[in-house]
Amino acid sequence: MHIQPYLIPLDSVLYEEEIKKSRFLTYLHHTPGIDLAKQFIGQIRELHPGARHYCWAFIAGIPDNSMLWGFSDDGEPSGTAGKPILSQLSGSGIGEITAVVVRYSGGIKLGTGGLVKAYGGGVQQALKKIQVIEKKVTTEVKVTLDYELLSVIRSVIEGFQAKELDAQYLHRIILLIEIEVLHLEDFKQAITNRSRARAVIEQLNHLQEI
Repeated sequence: MHIQPYLIPLDSVLYEEEIKKSRFLTYLHHTPGIDLAKQFIGQIRELHPGARHYCWAFIAGIPDNSMLWGFSDDGEPSGTAGKPILSQLSGSGIGEITAVVVRYSGGIKLGTGGLVKAYGGGVQQALKKIQVIEKKVTTEVKVTLDYELLSVIRSVIEGFQAKELDAQYLHRIILLIEIEVLHLEDFKQAITNRSRARAVIEQLNHLQEI
């Protein structure tokens, strides 16, 4: 289970270069999810209807979750485009990112080594320009408590920089809390200790990326 914060793109980037009369345009974009990654790839295709190739790769979630990786050579020789693009993305440690490299062919063959260098190199240069922010991996928990414990429990919530999402005042109080997964076990222990085990804490989901 991944619990450490990870980097995601703050902005979009375009890097352009010409290699042996072929024009390469490398686009990087924040895409939290496979559907959004594919949507972005489609948008770039529409933007350049006259291009020869649209090669791409994405890491659509947490950087080390290869279940959310994808790539395509889009007609270039196998292994010369999609994999070099993905290799640069995975090596960057950035999650929720898609790279699309648009090629306008200039009629001069680059060879397999030249293609690998062009596609991978374009992404490498684009990654140098991108701004990133840190994204925490969080989960939601429900805390059920008696009224006299409210100030104590809220001080624990504040101490862990957790977020109170909702409060229901019934015969007992039910709080919905968002907490960073990294601190979850310590948070549970603190709630138990400070309430002398009178507050009940229940985890509602596995991983929610916020």
